[in-house]
Parts: sequence; structure tokens; C-alpha cells
Amino acid sequence: MQAIRVHFLSMTAALFSKHVLRLVSYSLLFFASTAVLIMAIFFLAAPKAHAASRIKDIVAVEGIRDNLLVGYGLVVGLNGTGDKLNNVTFTEKSLVAFLERLGVKTKGADLKTKNVAAVSLTASLPPFARAGSRIDVKVSTMGDASNLQGGVLLASPLMGADGQVYAVAQGSIAIEGFGAAGGDGSLVLKGVPTNGYIPNGAIIEKEIAFDFNTLDQLKLALRNADISTAGRIASAINKNMKAEIAKVQDPGTVSVTVPENYKDSVAELLAKIEHVPVTPDQIARVVIDEASGTIVMGENVRIDKVAIAQGNLVVQIKETPVISQPGAFAPEGAETVETTTSQITIDENADRKLAVLPVGATLHELVAGLNALGIGPRDLISILQTIKAAGAIQASIESR
Repeated sequence: MQAIRVHFLSMTAALFSKHVLRLVSYSLLFFASTAVLIMAIFFLAAPKAHAASRIKDIVAVEGIRDNLLVGYGLVVGLNGTGDKLNNVTFTEKSLVAFLERLGVKTKGADLKTKNVAAVSLTASLPPFARAGSRIDVKVSTMGDASNLQGGVLLASPLMGADGQVYAVAQGSIAIEGFGAAGGDGSLVLKGVPTNGYIPNGAIIEKEIAFDFNTLDQLKLALRNADISTAGRIASAINKNMKAEIAKVQDPGTVSVTVPENYKDSVAELLAKIEHVPVTPDQIARVVIDEASGTIVMGENVRIDKVAIAQGNLVVQIKETPVISQPGAFAPEGAETVETTTSQITIDENADRKLAVLPVGATLHELVAGLNALGIGPRDLISILQTIKAAGAIQASIESR
């Protein structure tokens, strides 16, 4: 009887363990399946990597732009590095006029100061800038002043293209370089000490009138005109606003009609559409700067099937000094002399091979093929121009 009970308990324990293991297996399988499903949903829902840009980064809104300001002024307090008044007459006349406005009569006097310089002033007036706000000012010498270090600009008006004064500049100048001269005429220069700037050096006195919220239509000007990009911008705006309010006017312009519910809040409409992502299109273009040897190629550049070979004839002349001493039976007066021997080698780059690019070769394949020939940027410029002349490169080449 005791043996039967032990056998029964053993069978019960085994059966229980089997069911527990099966339950654990089903649980692990369930959790694994759930994890795989969640990961699949995550990867399907995750946005694909692309080169999308915000609309605000690829367009400019008509009417929202900077306005250029220009002015003329005097810089004082220079340490003997200003204009020579006997050479720069307009500096002397400006100084005399300035002093007379302050009640100092100097007309006809022989001024000898070297601490004054006549300068041109330039600045940019941002859109919607309000009176009382400040902007930076660029300062450049107009006469023969050699350094603006330590100079202070006297109050000078900044005018727009219409001749009206929009800001007044004044302040200490921060130069973009330095210069030092020695008594023997030696000179060390770094940067351009005749140029400088005044951070927040101008106060805006007059605003440019522009009522943005009264517009019935917005015109978005593409910074890089392209008909495909313009179409994508219009489609993205219409999809985001759920209304057909945007249309392509030309490759460089997209017009947006202001909806009725945004008639008095155009700024709110612009704030809503300027963050819409758009992937700009790009034409196949190769830009070459021959002066610096820089080459920039877009990813859409394609090459038809072409074979490229490049080799240079390199002539190398190496001269080695040789000491010639007189022999044991040399005549009296013989001296040791130094002569040179020349070794001339010619390298026709016979190890260079022929690179064959397939039809529709990409930018990566082009660069890899030319690098295999050991070609540097300078040679690459002439090769690209030759491929273009052969009609095998499907891109425009611009030289600068």
C-alpha cells in the first residue's frame, strides 16, 4: 500500500511538472511573439531616413527680407594710425565740419592730427525690426589709415536706398586683425586691421512699414529654383492644411492663398506651414573651382559607359654633389673642388591602368574608379571636363 502511494505521488509530480513546463514554454513563446510584433510595428511606424528640410529653410517669403543700410563717419582716438590729412582731403573737411557744428572754429587752420580716420559704415536692417532695437555695424577705412585699433566711431547716420535715415551708429570698434611695425621698416600683419565692427553699435530710429496680416496671398520664393521642389512644396502645404490653397506659379515661386479663417492672422498661417517637411529635388551638377582645386558633385550625377586612362610624363632631375680631390702626383697648385653629377629619370606612369565605368555609374563609382588610377583633384578637373566634352556625363559642369 505504501509503494502504491509513493508511485501515485511520483506520477502526480511528474504530470504536474510536465504541465508547468508546457505552460512556461507557451508563456515564453507568447512573450517572444509579442516582442517581435511590437518591434515590427515600431520599425514599420518609424520614419524612413531622408534628407527632408523644413519649408522655412528652402524658401523666402516675399516681403520678409533684410534692408541694406550705408553711412559715412569719423573714427577718433587712433594711436597715430589715422588718415594723413594732407593726403585725404575729405577727412580734413569732415573733421572741420564736425568741429564747427560743435562751435569750434577751425576753418583755415592747419590740422596735423593723425588720430582721425574717415570710414564707411554698412549694416543690415532685419525685417520687423522695431525702433530702439540694436543692430551690428561694419566699419571700413576710406583713406590711408593703417589700423582702427582703439578707435571710437562718432555718431553717424545710416541711410537706406531711399535716402532716409533708419539708424544711428556709434561706439568702440573691434578690429578683425592686428598690425605691428618695427623701427627698421619691418611689418607684421594678421587679418585686416583696417576693417572692424561694432556689436549692437547702431540704434534703429525708424521702422519700415509693413502690415503682414493684411496680405491676401503669400508668395514663397525658392532659394534654389526647381519645378519639382516647387511642386512638392505645394503638395505638402495642401496636405497639411487639408485644402487646395497652394499652387506652383513658376519654378521659383509657390503662391499660397490665405484662407478665410486666417485673414487677420497671416503670421499664424505662416508659422503653421513653415515647419512642414519637404524633400528638395536636386539637379545633376558638378561645380569646379580651378583656383583651389575644389570639386563638388551632386549625388544625381550619372556617367554613361566610358573608359578613362590618365598618365603624366614626369621628368625628375636629381643632382648629387661630388668632392674631387687632387691625386698623389697632381701638379703644384691643384685644389680640392666640388662638382655635381646629374641623374635624370623619366616616369611615364606605366603602372596606371584603364578604368571602365558602366552605364549609369553613380558618383561613388566614378570617384572609386578615378581614385584607382591615383588621380588627384587637379587632374580630376580636366578628366571631368573631357568626359563632359565626350557627352558621357549627364550633368552640368560649372567652373568658377
